[in-house]
Amino acid sequence: MGKQFNESKDNPLHKEYGVLSNTVYIIRKCKQYSPVAIGMALIGIVCNSTMSYYMGFFGKFVIDVVGGDLDYQGKVTRLLWIVGIGALFGAILSMGSVWVGSKLWARYIYVRTNVITERIEKALGIRYEFLERAETLDIHERACQAVSGNNNGVEGMMRLLETLAVNFVTVIVTFVAVLVLDIRLVLVLIVLAIIQYIYHRFCIRYDKKNVWDKLGKTWRQINYMERVTQDFDYAKDIRLFSLQDFLLDKQEKIFKNRWKKFDLHQNIWLSHAAVVNVALLIGKAVIYGTLFWAVVNKDMTVGNFTLFFSLSMSFSQSLVEFLRRFGDYGRASLEVDDFRSFMDLSDDEGVEFENIPESSSYVIEFKDVSYKYPEADEYALKHLNLKIDASEKLAVVGINGAGKTTMIKLLLKLYQPTEGSILLNGKDIKNYRREDYYKLFAPVFQDVEIFAFPMAENVSMKGMDDTDVNKAIECVVEAGLKDKLESLPKGIKTELLKIVDDEGVDMSGGERQKLALARALYKNAPIVVLDEPTSALDAIAEQRLYESFDKMIGNKSAVYISHRLASTRFCDKIAMFKSGEMIEYGTHDELVALDGEYARMFELQAQYYQEESENDMGKEAMANA
Repeated sequence: MGKQFNESKDNPLHKEYGVLSNTVYIIRKCKQYSPVAIGMALIGIVCNSTMSYYMGFFGKFVIDVVGGDLDYQGKVTRLLWIVGIGALFGAILSMGSVWVGSKLWARYIYVRTNVITERIEKALGIRYEFLERAETLDIHERACQAVSGNNNGVEGMMRLLETLAVNFVTVIVTFVAVLVLDIRLVLVLIVLAIIQYIYHRFCIRYDKKNVWDKLGKTWRQINYMERVTQDFDYAKDIRLFSLQDFLLDKQEKIFKNRWKKFDLHQNIWLSHAAVVNVALLIGKAVIYGTLFWAVVNKDMTVGNFTLFFSLSMSFSQSLVEFLRRFGDYGRASLEVDDFRSFMDLSDDEGVEFENIPESSSYVIEFKDVSYKYPEADEYALKHLNLKIDASEKLAVVGINGAGKTTMIKLLLKLYQPTEGSILLNGKDIKNYRREDYYKLFAPVFQDVEIFAFPMAENVSMKGMDDTDVNKAIECVVEAGLKDKLESLPKGIKTELLKIVDDEGVDMSGGERQKLALARALYKNAPIVVLDEPTSALDAIAEQRLYESFDKMIGNKSAVYISHRLASTRFCDKIAMFKSGEMIEYGTHDELVALDGEYARMFELQAQYYQEESENDMGKEAMANA
């Protein structure tokens, strides 16, 4: 049975599931991660509800005995019994309430932390192209806020559900007593409670729409500015370009926008407090007036006056609290909408995937593939028809912006074609799970990210227990990091970066690129993809690295992407891209003979390779002189 929801207007990815659906969702999460919390909550509901009107009954019995017809000794005896039994029962209720309160809060936090883990797992596995969309970043930020505190979203609904149950039970119990007293009193108290609820609900929705939803972008800006101003990678540029005042000015503008929203938030709830206090005063006046009328006209005793005053106040306060908390519950439910909207982001729902057949070779074919980025006017890639045979070395070349990276992201299934299809051994790759498909590729990207883990884990991309340390060492050495490895204090187990370990070791740009090559070697996937990982190197160094890596990978299929032509001479085929289209395809000799775009680019770049070679030969001659 499919989920029932309405789409939000402010974000196409946001869905509204409704309070009832979210309540069931939260109870299931409690049952999943801490079933005992449900039993504890039930005990707390009984204890806290009873305590809210218990003293009214206790006071009535005491006053009735004191004002009764018994002699002094009889009054003392009965009072001792009432006080003793009453104190014991009250102590049981109080201890039950305290015990539940001291234990249950930790259970709620435990459930929330497990839900946070679910969010992190979702974020790590979400489709890559989703991460480049503003609406995805927005809905993820909202999902983070929904599990960011004790009173927010997921945990807020758990706590408020217990509070609502306490107030609901109290309202039901006290309603009968107040109804017996005077039905008009019940009607007045209900009207006052509804007025408060309506205004409270208005404040919640207005506050969320005009304050917290609007702050989604602001939170991202604040997080980004904190990262920029504190991240070591930006430190050189900040100092050398004197960006301190510039960045502080940007941060101040962001903070001003946040405080402007906070001021609106405070004004909303200031008006709410005024409405609540006026309603409370009117409610008390009506209760006192009704009871005084009952004393005068119905000969109500002092004991009953005490009892009915307690029950009336308990009914009024519990009804108001129930409706108010129901409004808060609605707010928390809206935040759970945010969380569930993010968790339900998927294009794979209901799809039955096939296992990728075992094969000694893989052929990939683009059939009339086009791709357009969301909200873009032009296609980034247009009508691509390209076949990559098993064990083939393909060079994908072209100037920046030609569509090379888009083509690679489609090849790796990071993007899905807007039009056309990509086939693996004759079958559309959309039939295969992304995780299974990823295993076929060993990628090396331009931006090499190092994790604050030991070098061995950075090579294997697995935990130490699952890492073949000897294999990791072989890959590091083969990638050209032997000298670096020998210089590390703990060898392959040395921590990288100083973020976690003060003795962690950083790596230069060239070393990072070699580490990325070691990763590709360790993964030992049938297809290798190098997406301009050597863009920071000079032309000759790039060519040598490509030639060296080509020997390392042997007969594996390989795709080399570059806006320079260092990889083209040893590749089987070359695909020349321009303005999102493959304009030329063939071997190096064929494309040079064609005398087209590739030939002109090769001729233009050849002089740099020649100059670099002559410089190297000159340096070598001087060294031998």
